[in-house]
Amino acid sequence: MILMDLGIAWLCLLFFAVAAVYSAAGFGGGSSYLAILSFALDDFLGVRTLALLCNLVVVGGSVPLFWKHGFLPPRRAIPLVAASIPAAFIAAQLRLADETFLTILGMTLVAAAIVMFLQRRDSVAAGDRQSKMIDASIGGGVGFLAGLVGIGGGIFLSPLLHLTRWDAAKRIAAVAAFFILVNSFAGLAGLMVSQQFEIAQTKWLWVLPAVFIGGQIGVRFCLNSVAVRRIRLLTAVIVLIAGLRILVVVM
Repeated sequence: MILMDLGIAWLCLLFFAVAAVYSAAGFGGGSSYLAILSFALDDFLGVRTLALLCNLVVVGGSVPLFWKHGFLPPRRAIPLVAASIPAAFIAAQLRLADETFLTILGMTLVAAAIVMFLQRRDSVAAGDRQSKMIDASIGGGVGFLAGLVGIGGGIFLSPLLHLTRWDAAKRIAAVAAFFILVNSFAGLAGLMVSQQFEIAQTKWLWVLPAVFIGGQIGVRFCLNSVAVRRIRLLTAVIVLIAGLRILVVVM
């Protein structure tokens, strides 16, 4: 029992660190939670549920701060999230084999990271030049993929928005956090409807306060940082590490 309690304590510390780093780029950390929990839990349904709950806690604390500081553009974000919510809800109800799920997730993250590293110049805001139809298409596609693999989807959305010069880096981070928030809700709803929502043991819920504290530290770093290029590179590094970690799990 003592060893198990110590194991939970170490897991909380690790989740705290993940939340702090990911929230600095506007993410919730779902991809890394999935990778870590794949080692700690045998129940795959429990892994997806807990990862989405951690996402909600982290970005649930980040989004109000982004809004307060004026970085969240609600009118421009609406097409993205309006299309993503039903897509994530539907995709979350689909059942994938464990290896298929992890392979899709890992390969997608690695590809997204490579594209961001190859982007030579920092994103310059393109303003309203990108149509709402394009935003809705991006949101729907990313939302479906997010629901399929069981995360919020911000880690997919952010590279696409940077590449299309959707807006400034901090605004992209804010929109990514909001995107994760609504899609995590939609994903959890999909899991509940399809009877895939599961928490094996309540002791695992101790990670929730850990990720909240870590997330609050990380988002404040994002808000106070003026290094736009570093935010983008941090995003790419996080995405690459998460993708490689997941592929290692599959192998």
